[in-house]
Amino acid sequence: MKIGSFEFSMRELSGSMGDFGTLLPLAVGYISVCGLNPAGLLVMIGLANIFTGLAYRLPIPIEPMKAIAVVAIAQHWNPSLVYATGFCMGILWLLLSATTIMDRVAGFTPTSVTRGIQVALGVMLAVQALSMFNGSWLLGLACIAIILLLRSNPYLPAAVVLIALGILIMFIKGQLGGVTFAGPVLPAVTAFHPLEMWEGMVGAGFAQIPLTATNAIIVTAAMIKTYWPQRDVGVRQLSLSTGLMNLVSPFFGGMPMCHGAGGLAGQYYFGARTGGANIIEGTIEVGLGILLATSIANLFTLFPGPVIGSMMLLVGIQLVGFDRKPAFNRDLIPLAVTVAVSLLTNMAFGFLSGMIAHFGLKKLLGG
Repeated sequence: MKIGSFEFSMRELSGSMGDFGTLLPLAVGYISVCGLNPAGLLVMIGLANIFTGLAYRLPIPIEPMKAIAVVAIAQHWNPSLVYATGFCMGILWLLLSATTIMDRVAGFTPTSVTRGIQVALGVMLAVQALSMFNGSWLLGLACIAIILLLRSNPYLPAAVVLIALGILIMFIKGQLGGVTFAGPVLPAVTAFHPLEMWEGMVGAGFAQIPLTATNAIIVTAAMIKTYWPQRDVGVRQLSLSTGLMNLVSPFFGGMPMCHGAGGLAGQYYFGARTGGANIIEGTIEVGLGILLATSIANLFTLFPGPVIGSMMLLVGIQLVGFDRKPAFNRDLIPLAVTVAVSLLTNMAFGFLSGMIAHFGLKKLLGG
């Protein structure tokens, strides 16, 4: 079904599931370790997906801010500290969207560095994907075969088949018995102490800024330009939507959220082409949050890892080979530096190292 520029089809449904691999593990950690309310977390990310799809009319992914999520889960942050950090990120990205800072950063960032971030992200996703096979290599290989066979099938798309397969496996193992419906649960109004804002920024927020700037803003904008060259979605718009969703969601139990190149690659790889994918995904997340909030963490935890891992693996490969335009001559050096440093440290340092390599080489060789 097509409504204006929105398409609601099996292909869009499949694409909407393309970034589940980056969402599920961190959502489980936030719920089970940090104690975030599942209803608030899922409903707010669902609403963010719906409004993003309506605003951009493109499948722009909504993902957890990974640096904050990893630190919060590792250090067992309490919910209010997570909310305070998310609110600070909302203010920050609203301010950045009101200035030309991100436009300038994106403007002087060479293609080789942007490409290097994409390759590094692809490698990271592929490595994480392989770890999720966890000895179940036969299932993982079967899932990869399903993706390759059905990826372009409009009636039986790969991601839908894989999610159904995962649920079937859980049913056969008797793992769906704990999934219960205890009645609708709405997100509760949440709050935080003002002092926690600084604590959260020092703990992980400041480390998140360059990661969001590179992966969620600059690289995502570059990929949108490649996938949809006729659409004008730049870094300022992505900064604005990142700020708005983080300004609101902490007061209803939402986690810090951003866009992401990996999620965009995943959604596009599995068929998403319009904002309908975001609306479909958001509706599913809102429904799960309201109807199954009491048992959703257990459901996510038990979902077969090789199923999600196979999806992440091929998305990672897609990112490594993104646009299939090789860098030539001296562009290979900053690209390689960006990838190497990103993998050895993080993408923020990789970005800075690639920039230094690019402009250093440019000055050395002239031009």
